[in-house]
Amino acid sequence: MTFSVASIRKDFPMLAEKINDQPLVYLDSAASAQKPLQVIEKERQFLCHHYAAVHRGIHRLSSEATAMVENVRQQVADFIHAADSEEIVFVKGTTEGINLIANSYGHGFIKPGDNIIISQMEHHANIVPWHLLAGQIGFDIRILPIDHDGKLIFEQLDRLIDSRTRILSFTHMSNVLGTVNPAKQIIAYARQCAEQKAAQLHILLDGAQSIMHQMIDVQDLDCDFYVFSGHKLYGPTGIGVLYGKKALLNALPPWQGGGAMIDKVSMTLFEPAIINITYEKAPWRFEAGTPNIVGIIGLGEALRYVNNIGYQQISAHETTLMQYANQRLSTVNSLRLYGSDERQGVIAFNLGEHHAYDVGSFLDNYAIAIRTGHHCALPLMDFYQVPAMCRASLAVYTTKEEIDILVEKLQHIEKLLA
Repeated sequence: MTFSVASIRKDFPMLAEKINDQPLVYLDSAASAQKPLQVIEKERQFLCHHYAAVHRGIHRLSSEATAMVENVRQQVADFIHAADSEEIVFVKGTTEGINLIANSYGHGFIKPGDNIIISQMEHHANIVPWHLLAGQIGFDIRILPIDHDGKLIFEQLDRLIDSRTRILSFTHMSNVLGTVNPAKQIIAYARQCAEQKAAQLHILLDGAQSIMHQMIDVQDLDCDFYVFSGHKLYGPTGIGVLYGKKALLNALPPWQGGGAMIDKVSMTLFEPAIINITYEKAPWRFEAGTPNIVGIIGLGEALRYVNNIGYQQISAHETTLMQYANQRLSTVNSLRLYGSDERQGVIAFNLGEHHAYDVGSFLDNYAIAIRTGHHCALPLMDFYQVPAMCRASLAVYTTKEEIDILVEKLQHIEKLLA
């Protein structure tokens, strides 16, 4: 496919909308990307012509819907280069995937007095589940720090890892700073430290932001778990993926109970009753209840859409765009950028001493959609000693012209608020 941002934009109907009689400039794709017509139409076709409950029906529609869902499972495995489709668990999104591992792995492998490691740049979704679990089990949480450029000081792992470290959970790419952590290098170093300290360490990688911008190979990374959300990859909301190494997934206890995740259930009528349950193997033991069938189908189409463009072309476009954005934003006198110039996908900034909410509200009047606030990363706000930041994020459909409009309006706001 020949890359043309003008052609790609035609696939996204929302980008043709107007706000306050001005063309929409959508710079909030890190929160949720817009959806192409191909995904919208695929979901519509499935609902109109193929919809049925999956996995337990013997009628034709159910069998076909089940095959379609399982085909997407294989599609996801191929997309992230997993070894087996049974390493793919469908979840609601990154947040549920992390909660699943925190609860299932946590109750199965972490004991009182153990410890886990997360980083200072994590989204709350990779902080709160571990904090809740630590209160239940009684393990310690250790923090891998960052430097002023927003890069992990991963050499600190040698100090943080000891014989009772059970999990290292960190983001592949910061949702605030756009820092792309050298995950493969960090994982290799962590495993080396764990071997030296005789630690039974497993590694979870939060791919919510990175999946949109770069090709993922979970086998090459050598992570034990990888999670991402469909809606950040031009797919539907309410669907995401948890990858886990097959042997490890099958060693984990179920997190939620319900239909579809059991092998057998029996009970006696004695009082108290004796209930015996055996569970399905992974991944189905982690998919209790009726799945988000339509979301899964939409996710498959989103993966197909990205594959048709190709990560090489997506990356080339976004790299050029980020270089252009860094250069253009440098012309806004009072603008402060956060993180490193090597950022990818997102740009965090503040305009002078003005609060991010005020700047975001002004931009909204000009039909420019950005994200403002703490971005579910309050420890990162504390590190930079600010209450909030503005965040503009790029996608495959973002143009240089939109960057120019952002810069022009920021310069205008700068004069208005002077």
